[in-house]
Amino acid sequence: MKNPMLEVVSLLLEKLLLLSNLKLFSWSAAPGEERQPQPQQQQQQGKGNFYDIGSFLRGDVLEVPRTHLTHYGIYLGDNQVAHLMPDILLALTDDKLLTQRVVSNKRLILGVIGKVASIRVDTVEDFAYGANILVNHLDESLQKKALGNEEVARRAEKLLGMTSYSLLWNNCEHFVTYCRYGAPISPQADKFCENVKIIIRDQRSVLASAILGLASIVCLGLAPHTTLPAIFIPFCLWMAG
Repeated sequence: MKNPMLEVVSLLLEKLLLLSNLKLFSWSAAPGEERQPQPQQQQQQGKGNFYDIGSFLRGDVLEVPRTHLTHYGIYLGDNQVAHLMPDILLALTDDKLLTQRVVSNKRLILGVIGKVASIRVDTVEDFAYGANILVNHLDESLQKKALGNEEVARRAEKLLGMTSYSLLWNNCEHFVTYCRYGAPISPQADKFCENVKIIIRDQRSVLASAILGLASIVCLGLAPHTTLPAIFIPFCLWMAG
């Protein structure tokens, strides 16, 4: 049976991560918006391609840096990339003509909030959307032994379709690390949680939470059961650390 307190803490952490990284969603343009290639990519566009897809191998992990986070996908060959994308439209319609379009800002953000996503296939250009691509950079940063490229690609293909989404427990990084190394991990989510713990465990944060909670009870007349968690959760995490 799930612990209600842990569920509340998990929900709060996910909402904090969402709010602190809204700029992440600016890369996915809404329908009708045109991407603005960088000068180097404009030269490539004149040749008909944004990226040199001939340098990618089937099973490679493609990494696209964003403002605050990084987006990941698995290259399947033939200019196709499998990646996990939040998309609220999946919960509203089965029309593939609509859902297969490039995911817009609103679809993406609402998909994160609704925890609805899919592991979908897009072209390299639609996946990267004008950003620079790193290839297999996780191999170096995680220092883990990768599976064979064909095995990586097959794992990605088996997972295609709708899935639940969680910024902390099931994001695009969990997807590619499972395919590439056999275990779903997300250093980005781990780093965020660690930063939140550092803030919460700080004595000044505990004191501020306690004062705010007591003031809410005394001055605003709020019920203790709604404000006491704001005091005890930071205190318990601080003591546990």
